[in-house]
Amino acid sequence: MSTEIKTIKRTIIMRKEEVTDVPIIQVENLSKIFGKNAKKATKYLDEGLSKEEILEKTGNTVGVNRASFDVEAGEIFVIMGLSGSGKSTLVRLINRLIDPTEGSVYIDGEDLAQMDGKNLRNVRREKLSMVFQRFGLFPHRTVLENAEFGLEVQGIDKNERQEKAKKSLEMVGLGGYIHQFPGQLSGGMQQRVGLARALANDPEVLLMDEAFSALDPLIRKEMQDELLELQESMKKTILFITHDLDEALRIGDRIALMKDGRIVQIGTPEEILVNPANDYVEKFVEDVDRSKVLNAEHIMKRPETVNIEKHGPRAALERMRKEGLSSIYVTDTKRNLHGYVVAEDVSDAAKQEKKDLKEILKTDVPKVNTQTPMQEIFDLIHDAPVPVAVVEDGKLKGIIVRGAVIAALAGSEVNLNGIDS
Repeated sequence: MSTEIKTIKRTIIMRKEEVTDVPIIQVENLSKIFGKNAKKATKYLDEGLSKEEILEKTGNTVGVNRASFDVEAGEIFVIMGLSGSGKSTLVRLINRLIDPTEGSVYIDGEDLAQMDGKNLRNVRREKLSMVFQRFGLFPHRTVLENAEFGLEVQGIDKNERQEKAKKSLEMVGLGGYIHQFPGQLSGGMQQRVGLARALANDPEVLLMDEAFSALDPLIRKEMQDELLELQESMKKTILFITHDLDEALRIGDRIALMKDGRIVQIGTPEEILVNPANDYVEKFVEDVDRSKVLNAEHIMKRPETVNIEKHGPRAALERMRKEGLSSIYVTDTKRNLHGYVVAEDVSDAAKQEKKDLKEILKTDVPKVNTQTPMQEIFDLIHDAPVPVAVVEDGKLKGIIVRGAVIAALAGSEVNLNGIDS
């Protein structure tokens, strides 16, 4: 993932946290049993029976099994799992296209399960919009007419709805195609029309069910990038359903991983990759290219330093001997980074009884910030004469040694203290 996209995502999270601490979506103990003996099947859920065991005993299928989670405002929350894991059933429970067997879904504190038809329709019109895997466009309507359809159903005045539809089409880069028909557009462009239609209503929550799955890989990646870029200005809450782990890791602020109707882990992409909750999750992520997910913060170690205000060459040499280091970074009392010194220069300075490290200080520091992707660290660390410095606002946060990069790529949890390069 590019640094720019990572920055966009983290900016979104920061802005979201500033706006509200109340989750916009709250899912509590949500279950869906398909079949005639739902009560009996629910009892077996209480007893901890598996999806297969319940099917064998009752003939019922467990779609979702006691799901509970919150989605924060402005967050891209990904629900992912393999076919049959329950992810699409879960999103349909959230907008109540299907009714739950038990449990609650709250949107802005209102329980959808308790709503009558009128209030439910209002919530769907005003707060929720859905983008499907199959574009669902009307072939004999223009791009503009497709984008304004949801507003038309609500009885919005034609001029107003066309203006809103045009703005949403501009957002997705289709402002020049408003008079075209869907058959004249590529698959990626058709999906943009579907996204524009969802955005035209200015919903609080965007539900995207395998929205990019039908697209070719290159177009799919472009749509993922565009969604992240759009989110910088939209600041919507997005619930994104996918079966593709790479897609989930790429766009998700947090991910809920499902298996057999249950949520087996919720976490950031980094948490799921680095700290899998169980053997299933560990196996699920074992083939992921970690260099695309991990960043400097995950592989840095605590730096040994000397203080430019307090330490001279003799003190620096003693510290380096004790720690087994061939170089050491130099900071001040506030942890501001000044540079580094190497063992040969420090030894010579000590013999000459020099008192100041400034005379031998090197400032060609290889630097990254905490969010720099590991992919971008490879070339830098290969050619660097010293461990790479991780710096934020001029302050030294950590260092990255070659051993840490190798360990992270291998998925190893090793003690990196004392590794100099």
